[in-house]
This record gives sequence, structure tokens and C-alpha cells, in this order.
Amino acid sequence: MNKTVETAINEQIKHEMDSAYLYLSMAAYCESKNLSGFAHWMRKQFEEEMGHALRLYDFVIDRGGRVLLNAIEKPTADFGAPAEIFKKVLEHEQKVTGLINKLYELAVKESDYPTQVELHWFIKEQVEEEKSASSILEQVKMVGEHGPALHRMDRILARRGEQS
Repeated sequence: MNKTVETAINEQIKHEMDSAYLYLSMAAYCESKNLSGFAHWMRKQFEEEMGHALRLYDFVIDRGGRVLLNAIEKPTADFGAPAEIFKKVLEHEQKVTGLINKLYELAVKESDYPTQVELHWFIKEQVEEEKSASSILEQVKMVGEHGPALHRMDRILARRGEQS
């Protein structure tokens, strides 16, 4: 495996784990605010981000590379009102999109075709992540910070991951 790309993927594994840890912190915060549906959504997001990290981990291993885990930082613990939370989610996902795009650019520069193919999945995933965060943010803005509509929104988010 190309060592430059391997190093960059190891760094992206760290970013995915940072993301997971951030979402778990957001879940804990939402629980503390009695927003169990929001907390459930964040825990599902945590699981998804851990899956992304493991997908990259396995990819490096499958290519004969070596995974070297980098330290993750302590996440923020306070996030504000629901609209502020999802504004931070959207901003975070946009940041991750930028990181994935830079990683893809590196894979192109290094002519690392297998990594380019693998990153197509992540690029598509980031489109979905940003769309989901943006949609929820707009809905939370519409329903406001209190009252029955926010309670209903909390119940909707609690259903994330249920079979249809």
C-alpha cells in the first residue's frame, strides 16, 4: 500500500473515531436534557461513525498496510438548544466531507486506484450525512425549542434505525 495514502487513511480513522466520540457526547448531553429521541439519533450516529472507522481500518489491513491509531481528543460536553446541536452536526459533517475530499485528492495524486474506489462509498455517504443533518436542522428550526412540536420531533428521532 502507498505509505503516503496509508498515513492519511490512518489519520482519517482518527477523524472518524473523533466523530463517533463527538456524537456519543451529544447523546449524553441530549439525555441530560430529557431529549431521549435526540439522544437515540446521536447514538445511532456514533455507531455509524465507528463503522466508518472500522471500514477504513479493514481496508488498510486488506491492502497489506499497517493501522497506527492516533489519539482522539476529549469532545465538547455542552451543545445548547436542539437547533444549535444540529447546526453543529451539520458543520461537523461538512468538515468531514472536506477531509474525505482531500483524502480522495491524495489518492488521485498518488494514482492509488483501490483507495479511490473505496472512497467513492465515503463520498456518497457524506452527501447523505449532510442532507440528513440539514433536514433535521430545518425541521427543528420550524418546530421551535419547546412545546408539543419539539416533543413530536423527539419521538420521530427516537425511531431512527427501526425497520419499516
